[in-house]
Amino acid sequence: MKTFALTVDLQNDPERIARYKLEHTRVWPEVLAQIKRVGIQQMKIWAIGNQLFMYLEADDDFDPKTGFARIREDPKSVEWNEWMSREFQQRSAHARPDEWWAPMELAFDLKAALGEH
Repeated sequence: MKTFALTVDLQNDPERIARYKLEHTRVWPEVLAQIKRVGIQQMKIWAIGNQLFMYLEADDDFDPKTGFARIREDPKSVEWNEWMSREFQQRSAHARPDEWWAPMELAFDLKAALGEH
């Protein structure tokens, strides 16, 4: 199992932030199915202010570049992601020009520090 952390910002508008959170209580079934289909086993998104942090657990062979590209093979997932980015999100200041969600670097791992696996 691989893990990934990414960040993106929401538009700094309390109403849009609340709506973003509401919409994520009712994600479209096709979007959920496609997320699982590409090898993502768990996805959690945390929010503070207008910043989001996404944590992923994925199959060992999951590669973010190709995995996220495969999500775009599903028209409903494309529609969902375009809606989220247009209406609610804004690119992280840390994202490269070809990124929307910026990958985060692991800074600490308790198990690794303790010599556990």
